[in-house]
Amino acid sequence: MEFKHISVLLNEVLENLNINPNGIYVDGTAGGAGHSKEIAKRLIGGHLYALDRDPDAVKTATERLSDLPATVIHTNYADMTSALAEKGITAVDGVLLDLGVSSWQLDNGERGFSYHTDAPLDMRMSQSGTSAADLVNTLDVQALTDILRDYGEEKFAYRIASNIVKQREKSPILTTLQLSDIISNSVPAAVRRDGHPARKSFQAIRIAVNQEFEAETEGITKAFDLLKPGGRLCVITFHSLEDRLVKNMFQEFSKGCICPPDIPICVCGRKPRGKLVTRKPIVPSDSEIKENARSRSAKLRVIEKI
Repeated sequence: MEFKHISVLLNEVLENLNINPNGIYVDGTAGGAGHSKEIAKRLIGGHLYALDRDPDAVKTATERLSDLPATVIHTNYADMTSALAEKGITAVDGVLLDLGVSSWQLDNGERGFSYHTDAPLDMRMSQSGTSAADLVNTLDVQALTDILRDYGEEKFAYRIASNIVKQREKSPILTTLQLSDIISNSVPAAVRRDGHPARKSFQAIRIAVNQEFEAETEGITKAFDLLKPGGRLCVITFHSLEDRLVKNMFQEFSKGCICPPDIPICVCGRKPRGKLVTRKPIVPSDSEIKENARSRSAKLRVIEKI
């Protein structure tokens, strides 16, 4: 299956990275190399480092960037500092992070991300470590409830978790459609008519399997620390939990004095480390959404290092 992925908010990313042809750039989520290729094409004397934890993405990106000033590294973007240091890179001019699951991972049924296709219950971006089946068949009701509620904002988290545990007592839950059917049968009929009832739960389990929020927090912190003054960090998110995390981290980077309001003169000495380039997130145009329906929930936030 060909690795297909339509780059979301491509022009907006290229504009907001403010690319210096001689600069050093990082695409922390190379995927199908759509963003990476367009960034690298604009470099003359500069270099792009494209990172991904998914071996399929690494193979594809390596092929698609072979004739450009780019190096592909098989690593989690949360480990970008050490991965780049091995290449002699300790500061960069810009970083892009396109968070969440890729279209390739969703469309490649055998990877187990989709509730539309029957496949092994996997969901591992790295194709190694703990799988979705491992979590679903071993965690207790409370742990499963917490995952579904905290990572999927699922109202029926406890009911779904309880039914998962009841079902696995009869036989292990090993496929995506097994899990999808349990979820569908755990929610009211009205919920089943309002989009696919497994969407939130599959998102939640995927986030837990890949420890996405931990990686995002670590990756954003390291990306910002790597920036040179004037360098920019662009982050694309696809759901409200991710966007809230990015928004809060960017606000923290751009915060100055934290003295109590009743102190007339600043004594903390804290200075902002960055400035927000976008006060509100940039969203896809109507034409982009028409061409790529999956882009409709995308949001781009940008911060510049001071």
